[in-house]
Amino acid sequence: MTSEDVAWARKYAKRLIAADGGADQALGLGWVPDAVIGDFDSVSDVAREKVGPNRLFPISEQDSTDFDKCLRNVAAPMILGLGFTGRRLDHTLAAFSTLCARANVLCLLLSEEEVIFLCPPELALDMPEGTAFSLYPMGPVQGRSTGLVWPIDGIPMQPDGRVGTSNRVDQAGRVSLTMEGPRMLVILPRGCADAAVAALNQSTRWP
Repeated sequence: MTSEDVAWARKYAKRLIAADGGADQALGLGWVPDAVIGDFDSVSDVAREKVGPNRLFPISEQDSTDFDKCLRNVAAPMILGLGFTGRRLDHTLAAFSTLCARANVLCLLLSEEEVIFLCPPELALDMPEGTAFSLYPMGPVQGRSTGLVWPIDGIPMQPDGRVGTSNRVDQAGRVSLTMEGPRMLVILPRGCADAAVAALNQSTRWP
């Protein structure tokens, strides 16, 4: 997570919420969190003091990740997640699982090279021809598409079977997706972050 990442997110987000030790990262980049949520096993005493006791929200249970604790306790039209991918593969995979587990929450993860989000029931994106467009199933799922070089209609997908990585946007420049269930991740180049936010804001939601 960089200061530029936070600055990009703050174009859209009114509040900066840190997940546990993410408070130290935010402070190190010059940003003071509006709140800190987590089990507090990694946030430093220095960060706690700088943030202040009224903005600390400890949740002691150990059956969920700090990312999950944030998603289930923050009410917002959309959540932009920074710093949840890249450093440790197990943490990244857990974050992807949480996107599916909290399917009713619109959330986009920003990584160093990509943006990742759970595909809503219906999604429409305007993107340049040839843009990389990957779909990764987190469980058995099917969907329909227009605007992809390789359509996904009628193809059962699952993690240990058929996946939809390395697809591309066709000459139409507009991709439309319909999903039968909340199990498909969309992975796009980082340069598509603004387009992804706009598309998610216009999309339907999972119940």
